[in-house]
Amino acid sequence: MRLLVVGGGGREHALCWALAGSPLTTKLYCAPGNAGIAAEAECVAIGQMDLDGLVGFAREQRIDFVVVGPEQPLAAGLVDRLDAAGIASFGPTAAAARLESSKGFVKDLCARHAIPTARYGRFRDSAAALAYLRAQGAPIVVKADGLAAGKGVTVATSLDEAEAAVRDALEQNRFGEAGHEVVIEEFLAGEEVSYFALVDGTHVLPLASAQDHKRAHDGDQGPNTGGMGAYSPAPIMTPALEEAVLARIVRPTVAAMAAAGTPFKGVLYAGLMITADGPKLIEYNARFGDPECQVLMPRLKSDLLPALLAVRDGALDRFDLRWRDEAAITVVMAAKGYPDAYRRGTPIGGLDAAAALDGVTVFHAGTKRAGDQVVADGGRVLNITAVGASLSEARDRAYRAVDRIDWPDGFCRRDIGWRALGR
Repeated sequence: MRLLVVGGGGREHALCWALAGSPLTTKLYCAPGNAGIAAEAECVAIGQMDLDGLVGFAREQRIDFVVVGPEQPLAAGLVDRLDAAGIASFGPTAAAARLESSKGFVKDLCARHAIPTARYGRFRDSAAALAYLRAQGAPIVVKADGLAAGKGVTVATSLDEAEAAVRDALEQNRFGEAGHEVVIEEFLAGEEVSYFALVDGTHVLPLASAQDHKRAHDGDQGPNTGGMGAYSPAPIMTPALEEAVLARIVRPTVAAMAAAGTPFKGVLYAGLMITADGPKLIEYNARFGDPECQVLMPRLKSDLLPALLAVRDGALDRFDLRWRDEAAITVVMAAKGYPDAYRRGTPIGGLDAAAALDGVTVFHAGTKRAGDQVVADGGRVLNITAVGASLSEARDRAYRAVDRIDWPDGFCRRDIGWRALGR
């Protein structure tokens, strides 16, 4: 098959790495790709939001199957455009991608179908939102309704912080159209976990669990980011808890979307809080997580491509996947200053030395080539990923690899996996 992966981050590098190993793959392209992806696929200079360019390229190159990585082109309707052109793809339509592109849509769906989640309110008016905040008190969570690259959520420990988040979104237009509405939620206490499942519109095929680290600095300090590291599996996700998540959250959501005439096809990523009252949905993503994909792909023993095709074909009820027993961990190396202002173009050395370590794969997230050098070209730049017989072994391998990277302008957290390792 001739494949096109859309996107240029660490998630797409992990997907290309997995798809390049499939015996079904005869040609693999990635648009736009990055310096690391170029080792797995032919990169083409088409932006992920150039829907006309992507559809045109898929036609010209007789692409058999398109795998859409990021949320933005899904929300913009890339899958709808590919469908109209008769090109098969993996990912939800724009209507189904509302599970990620509108937090208010998800909260209302949960309310209608008794799916456990935090109490909430939706607001476009700043004064009404501020009045609701004051009535609820802190701690409380303020979220931009739309897509904000993982940076539209404020877990406020004080009313002042919560009010500032509301004003940033509704008065200062910090998130643009994505923040023209905010969702204000009850603060949920517990432990977060990410859960992934393939969905073909009707059937659900469980994948695996992972745990992300959203805060920029050690000890879960600093601002929220797109994710500074992850590990899989998450020990908190026991078989009993997994069945509860499927029965109370994932399957009712899939049934509700199908009943509404907007069936979800793709990977459904449930961000969960495990509370004293059981699992509750924090939010959905309509694609593989980033950096969670980077720990799922090394653990997947089966060929990824047939699974993605089964999603497209509605055949997951006749499908299964095998997983490695090993644990995987990924450490994000980011440009100093991220998630705020950071420099691009700084040179990175030591990549081959890091990747030479046993069990280590270096996925590129925000890199490009400048002559014979790899340079930083984003906020999150590298994903140093390792597998091991235990999480502690994987962690040790990953940080040994991190220490071989020569990038004075980068930083990382040194405590990825601390919750599981603390057990």
